[in-house]
Amino acid sequence: MLIFTDIETTGLEADDVMCGIALLSEDKVMYELLNEGKKIPPLASSIHHITNEMIQDKKLFIQSEVHDFLEQNNNPKNTLIAHNIKFDLEKLAAAGLHWQGDIIDTLKVTKHLIKECELFSLEFLRYELKLYMQENEIKQKYGIKDALCTDKALSDVLVTKLLFEYLLEYATVKEMKELSFQNVLLEKFTFGKYKGKYIEEIVLNDRSYIAWMLSLKELDEDLKYSLEYYMRG
Repeated sequence: MLIFTDIETTGLEADDVMCGIALLSEDKVMYELLNEGKKIPPLASSIHHITNEMIQDKKLFIQSEVHDFLEQNNNPKNTLIAHNIKFDLEKLAAAGLHWQGDIIDTLKVTKHLIKECELFSLEFLRYELKLYMQENEIKQKYGIKDALCTDKALSDVLVTKLLFEYLLEYATVKEMKELSFQNVLLEKFTFGKYKGKYIEEIVLNDRSYIAWMLSLKELDEDLKYSLEYYMRG
């Protein structure tokens, strides 16, 4: 079984926790707000629109129906799919669930298969790949009446499923599982003063900048892999 998920958190730091989660399987859609005992700062609320008042009386993840569904299906026969799944797995583990099945990371797979994309965030890919054009159809399939789908985790899990179906034009499910564990060789910078420039070009012309980037502790693993690859020549 393929299980799509998206989570919302109190922030992006290691000690931040889940405050919302959505799941989508072939015949089931689930969405729950969670209270893991940490307040949601205004910056996080401005992104996912979940407030402290909204989660005040909500359960811990381990007490939720979503947890029960995942735990019942937590075996090698099933595959969990998310955009940047490493983050999701870390937060799920911190809340008491250690996933034992296969995984597919649509972020990694997209980076591997559609390198020409300017950005790889789910929000950007929704428009770049025109995934929004299939949203009404998938909402009708799962009985979601809100045309705007204001719950961000629920909206994002629908887009993740649409992205996965788009990627099936380029690779099989088995190939996507393999790509999810492979480093991506990036061609261009997607941020900073060299945004849009080829990494190989900058390695030739500004090696000190590359060396500085490699010294950063919080560096995306695929970017680090790519910088080291081009530095080796």
